[in-house]
Amino acid sequence: MSIMKKTPVLLLAGFAAMMSFFVACNKNDTPVQPVVLTLYDSLGGTTLVTDPTNPSMKIEQGRLGIRSVVDSTIFVIAADTAINSYFTVLLSEVTVGNLSGFQDLSNELTNFFCVATGAKNFMYTGLNMVDAHDPAKNSRMNGKAGNDDFDAFVADLVAGTQQNALPDYLIARVGALVETLRTQVVQQ
Repeated sequence: MSIMKKTPVLLLAGFAAMMSFFVACNKNDTPVQPVVLTLYDSLGGTTLVTDPTNPSMKIEQGRLGIRSVVDSTIFVIAADTAINSYFTVLLSEVTVGNLSGFQDLSNELTNFFCVATGAKNFMYTGLNMVDAHDPAKNSRMNGKAGNDDFDAFVADLVAGTQQNALPDYLIARVGALVETLRTQVVQQ
């Protein structure tokens, strides 16, 4: 048989083999549901790892990743003269060695982002975003933020994520999540 005559036979045989494979793999006709990872899963999920700040403790890898980004971002904001004036209470505490406000902020923001990214094992019990950014309801805030301030925060957040080597596609997902908060945070 010539190559021209063998080609249709080979194609037909390959197609038949492929079809029998798919039929055999789906005998019960139950559709296969794709696994959808939450952003929390993509940031490390529930795998337990050693907490670098307390080596005798285990922490979910997703929480550790979020906490690392939160802490890095807080430090970036502290150095950002465009928006650090909103945090003079926190900065004055840290300047004199009082880290309690920093630790509280880190913990609450970490909980907030864990819950917002799909973690099941944490609760956010802090103020809602409107009250948290309203100096009349949160004495730790020094003024109401505008759109430019929010944009500066997003830029600082990106810097914090980059310090922790988050890939661009995850930075984009975090950015999309944060953008949903703009109307709650911007109050002027």
